[in-house]
Order: sequence, then C-alpha cells, then structure tokens
Amino acid sequence: MKQQLSPRSILSVSDLTGFELFEIIERATELKPQIKSHHTISTLYGQVIGLLFEKPSTRTRASFETATRRLLGEPVYLSSSELQTSRGERPEDTARILGSYFDAIVARVHSHKTLEDLARFGGVPIINALSDLEHPTQAISDLFTIFETKGRMRGLRLAFIGDGNNVCNSLLLSSALIGMNMTVACPEGYEPKAEVLDKATMLAKETGSSIEVVSEPKEATEGSDVIYTDVWVSMGEEDERNKRIKDFAAYRVDRELLSCAKPNALVMHCLPAHRGEEITEEVISGVNSVVWQQAENKLYGAGAVLEFLLARDILEEKIAPLL
Repeated sequence: MKQQLSPRSILSVSDLTGFELFEIIERATELKPQIKSHHTISTLYGQVIGLLFEKPSTRTRASFETATRRLLGEPVYLSSSELQTSRGERPEDTARILGSYFDAIVARVHSHKTLEDLARFGGVPIINALSDLEHPTQAISDLFTIFETKGRMRGLRLAFIGDGNNVCNSLLLSSALIGMNMTVACPEGYEPKAEVLDKATMLAKETGSSIEVVSEPKEATEGSDVIYTDVWVSMGEEDERNKRIKDFAAYRVDRELLSCAKPNALVMHCLPAHRGEEITEEVISGVNSVVWQQAENKLYGAGAVLEFLLARDILEEKIAPLL
C-alpha cells in the first residue's frame, strides 16, 4: 500500500526555501491591493481553518481570521481554555480530531512541541502563529514590509535590539534565507537560541549574508537599513519584569540610537509596544517608523501563507528572483 505523505506545514521559517519565502512575499504584495479594494478572491473557498490559540492575541488572530474570510474560507476560533486539553486530554488525541474537522490549523501555543504533535498527528497543514521558539508568520510579514518599502531585501542590514526571543529567532532564519544581513544586540544571557543561531549562520553562508550577535546596540545599529525591537518582557515572563527592565535599560531604541543608522532606516516593532521601555514615543511615531504598515501587513502575509499551503496552484510558478 502506498504510504501517505504528511501535508506541508510551516512550524519554522526554515521549513521554507529562500525561493519559497520570496514566493510568499511576492504573493502578499499582490494580495494587498486586492484585499484593500474588497476584490473577490476565492482561493480558500470551501476550506475551514481552525485557529487554536493558547495565548492572547490581537494582530495574529485578527489577521488570520480576516485573511481567511477575505479569501472566502471559514475560520473557527478555538481557545485552549474551551478544549478538553485543559482537562488533561492528550495533545495527539486532540490533533487527530481537529485534523479531521479542519483543512488547516493555525496554532499559537506555549510550547513548540505542541506544534510538532499537531503536525505529526493532525494530518493537515499546521501554521505556527507563535511558539516559545519561533514566530514565522511575523517574520514573513516583516520581510514583506521591508521589501515593500525598500524594494529589495538582499544585502540590506537589519539590527535587532533587545531580547533574542522567538521573533528574533525567526528573523535570523528568514534574513539568512533571503540574503539579508542581521546583527542582534542583546545583554549577556538573552542571546537567541544556539541551535537557531547555528542554523541561521549555515544558511547565511549559502546566501552570502552575515549573522552576528553583539552586546553593544550602537555597534549593531551602525549603518543599518532597519532597526527592529520588541518588548523586553514577553507573555509568561512577568515574574522577571524587574530584572529584565534593569538588564535591558541600555537597549532602548531612541533618537540617539536611531542616529547611528542610515538616515532613511526603517524602525520596526511587532507590537504591542511599551513606550519609554524598549522604544521612545518620538521614534515609534517618527518619520522612520513603519510600525503601523508592518502591523497591517500581517493580514496580507497571513493570506499568502494560507494560500501557499492550501492553494499553491494560484501562486506564480516562475517568479523572478528579485532578491
């Protein structure tokens, strides 16, 4: 009997090739004006998408729900508190059942292992909408924003200032895949995951880009095309708040740090933002900021990811490698 192949999932940015990542970004570019003009797009017609969220969300949930509806699919939101997993049901049992109900599952989870269980037992595409290890759909939308604004990604320099967290991990991998240089500035003890850094470094060798981790924010920012920051205290780290505020005090993105970058450097933040902590009001609201454009673009990135996994035939098979 012929063995059934597992469906394609995106648990990590590294589940994609550089060409596939660019395909998705190119498709997001096409979807944006169509969705904004309420053009009818039926690529997900008849498909039901489960949104399994163990963590609160504003932009990720809203973007995937809206993208699914704009593409004429049907989203079904599932809070973990309403599932039997909250009463001890094994994840693989839940995965088998949900996989029989949905055409794909978008999951925002505490542990990356939950995603792996969903992918192993669910039998449908699984999309990582945030785990403790990565946030690939955020990185995809971020690269789309950079491409939309700068017209290219390859060869640009991105400085990530702050905690080497899940967003940072996905940005490292996506930058390496696409040929963009990235430097992370973080305090000792807050570096990106070693296995992610090793993989990103390996991928960067193939694309000719560079991946670095330094301790000085100004060193990372010098001559950069993009400055990116995120909250110092993520969900689940509230008990560490006082220590983290102290440890990251020198890593605030302010006007002085911005002056080290190129004059037309983009300022990015995946939100929510704590003004006065990781970024100042004048920078996040300044002329260099593309934060609101970045947040809006999560909608089009979500749509492109869903199409990539569920309606691949609508994507252009021959996209020029304009990296």
